[in-house]
Amino acid sequence: MNVKRLVSGLVLFPIVAIVLVFGNQYIVDVAIAIIAIMSLHEFYKAFRTSGKANPIGWLGYLSAALISLIHVIPITWTVKTIGLILPIAILILFLYVIITKLKVNITDIAVTLFGIFYIVIFLMYIPIIREDLPNGKILVWFVLFAAWGTDIFAYLIGKNFGKHHFTEISPNKTIEGCVGGIVGGIILLTGYAAICQLAFGVEYNYFYVVVIALVLSILSQIGDLAASAIKRYTGIKDFSHLIPGHGGMLDRIDSIVFIAPFAYFLLMLL
Repeated sequence: MNVKRLVSGLVLFPIVAIVLVFGNQYIVDVAIAIIAIMSLHEFYKAFRTSGKANPIGWLGYLSAALISLIHVIPITWTVKTIGLILPIAILILFLYVIITKLKVNITDIAVTLFGIFYIVIFLMYIPIIREDLPNGKILVWFVLFAAWGTDIFAYLIGKNFGKHHFTEISPNKTIEGCVGGIVGGIILLTGYAAICQLAFGVEYNYFYVVVIALVLSILSQIGDLAASAIKRYTGIKDFSHLIPGHGGMLDRIDSIVFIAPFAYFLLMLL
């Protein structure tokens, strides 16, 4: 495994663990908001530098910052607030089109909105899982382990045993790596559920655990391919060079972003 990739992972994991384990809900909300802003910046920059679009950055960053207020607003108002913010965002974007006389075009506002949905709204489910589901502080790790476990096992199996190419979107992906990622994800999440039962007395239906691990592992790889498709379209290798061996923030969390909303509903089964 790439040494830089390994070292970066060993440094980042304790930081994530400290925030999720010891941070209160407001610290976690702010941390996720910062991650969303950084990821959205990389996403918008990819489109700007490629000349594919010129997204309205400040509106996306403002929407990402609002994650930090997700638990300041009463839970009964969360859906209504989101339901209000999105039409206002669309209104502002179309006003930009009108005021600038089409200098800001439909592609620009489409990319702006897509970034908000793809990164901000999807990532918002991480603090919601942690704070609003029973045993959320335990369940949120299902999301992280599903994404990271699948990525690690897919990388190791693909690198050492991969022979059959999977897709042109990501030239290094192999069928063996994809299968290895799924199997590894299932093993890791099943082991985590067993540890939780022994350490915290939390009992889970292991059939559901395996099903959830299977679905999340598949979705994790789709999320990785989705990010690869965006990078291929915009002509970049990585979203940035922020994290040695991993690329940008969005490179590191693309799978987590993609599976978070699905995980919220699946984890209700547990």
